[in-house]
Amino acid sequence: MAGSENPGLVDVHAHFVTDSYVRRARAAGHELPDGVPAWPSWSATEHLELMDRGGISTAVLSVSSPGVHFGDDAAARALAREVNEDGAQTVRDHPGRFGLFASLPLPDVEASLVEAAYALDVLGADGVVLETNTHGVYLGDPRLEPLFAELGRREAVVFVHPTSPVCWEQSALGRPRPMVEFVFDTARTVTDLLFAGTLLRHPGLRVVVPHCGGALPVLADRINGFMRLFMPSQDGAPDAVAQLRELYYDVAGPAFPRQVPALLNLARPERLLYGSDYCWTPAQAAVAHAAEFTGAPDPVEGTSWPALTTRNARVLLPRLSR
Repeated sequence: MAGSENPGLVDVHAHFVTDSYVRRARAAGHELPDGVPAWPSWSATEHLELMDRGGISTAVLSVSSPGVHFGDDAAARALAREVNEDGAQTVRDHPGRFGLFASLPLPDVEASLVEAAYALDVLGADGVVLETNTHGVYLGDPRLEPLFAELGRREAVVFVHPTSPVCWEQSALGRPRPMVEFVFDTARTVTDLLFAGTLLRHPGLRVVVPHCGGALPVLADRINGFMRLFMPSQDGAPDAVAQLRELYYDVAGPAFPRQVPALLNLARPERLLYGSDYCWTPAQAAVAHAAEFTGAPDPVEGTSWPALTTRNARVLLPRLSR
């Protein structure tokens, strides 16, 4: 039976779009984003209605795939600033109901350092969102080291969001990329971070992996074995499973009944978080997911999913408790 505690959920995987953002993305060729048939609509009013129906007290907003960099550095800088200002205004307009993970104009590292400082220090963002790759630059790429060093120094929350892999034209087989490609691009970029040693060099990073970790829970031991094989050292190879256990994981998407058991075999209970994936997940499906999540068997004896994930989110994102 689910625990008796039933606090309002904190949704760390929630998205927004603006008319301006969609126009710019379409102009850059993203008419069918990641193979999805249409762009969603979004408004704070509709989002709040969804939250109230689903028992969600607070939603942390971010821009989803395809991100903000469409090939031009200057345009990406301007668009990142625009969506971050828009998101921050929504947070101010609805105290206590929204948070923000700010977008960065990667792969432009210098501009991303500037935008991260502005978003965190001036706008009061709760963290940043990074796509699994930007134009083929994955998160373990050495060019991103200055950014991760700064985010680690700040002990910033880094929400990772999947996007289409560089090979999607061949690998997706004409199907929508969020169905399968997002799951594997998540595993690909986190594995890249492991092999690059980024997580060990910057222990202050607080990384949130989406969609129950994608394929990571079932690949963790395989990844660990290859790291031991290819990264020997006097002190022994880095332990991939130990590093993965320190990451945070949201349960956005069809988590039950099969993905969650695999995740629970990898993640620490205090690293589990709730996510709806609204507005890219339609409202009715998001409400159904919240109900399924709320009624699921306790992940820890005597503690419900809402109680556990809400407590975890408020520790990870302390501004939400103020």
